Amino acid sequence: MLSITVDGIPLHYRDEGHGLPVLLFHAFPLNGEAYDKQLKALSGRYRFIIPDIRGFGRSGLGEGPTEMARIAQDALALLDALKVDSAVVGGVSMGGYASMALLREDAGRVRGLVLVDTQATADDEAGRARREASAQEALREGPEAVVRALLPKVVVEPDSAVGREVAAMMRTATPAGLAAAQRGMALRPDSKDILARYAGPALVVVGEKDPVTPLEKARQMADLITGARLEVIPDAAHLPNQEQPEKFNAVLDSFLSGLGM
Repeated sequence: MLSITVDGIPLHYRDEGHGLPVLLFHAFPLNGEAYDKQLKALSGRYRFIIPDIRGFGRSGLGEGPTEMARIAQDALALLDALKVDSAVVGGVSMGGYASMALLREDAGRVRGLVLVDTQATADDEAGRARREASAQEALREGPEAVVRALLPKVVVEPDSAVGREVAAMMRTATPAGLAAAQRGMALRPDSKDILARYAGPALVVVGEKDPVTPLEKARQMADLITGARLEVIPDAAHLPNQEQPEKFNAVLDSFLSGLGM
């Protein structure tokens, strides 16, 4: 098991493949295994660096909310430990928030940006209240509360094989990790300014049937970044890399292959 320690917290990660470094953050409330299908298909051409965000998978949690800036700082420490000067940085949902936080922390480390089923805007007051309610529910009831609330929104068919796979991954999360992440997402700033200043290559991807961060959210991000490429994945909701891996992988491969080494 690969891990580094940041501020006394052990953080697990995967480092697989060869070629252009690609750092990917997973969605809430999953872990790095969410990218297994990308690793299997594309690690022969790209080097994937995939952390378990603190509080998920095999990574420790620490104290307080899991703020997006903290996740970004953890990832920068990981890149430093691996002696990787710059990488394509991306993520799904919460992983997209973390990617934008890393761009804010150190844009010079971002060789390309991949934002999948996420949004640039901060939560409004009602959104923050919903996250706090979800955090408290997770602390009371554990991950089953999150499965019940989120699974019908993140996959098109919850009772499909991929739906069961996602649900099983959700159930590995701890109540404390779930609550800390919800509270951290509630604290994230608006990122439209940082996207508007970003001058590098960008890929924005959205599932055609995503009710959480639908197409208009993706289009807003793509419009902010000069030259951004927007791709819609058919027959997918909030997790297209897991629901439609072949279609997603083709889009990701096309983008990465154009960046070179």
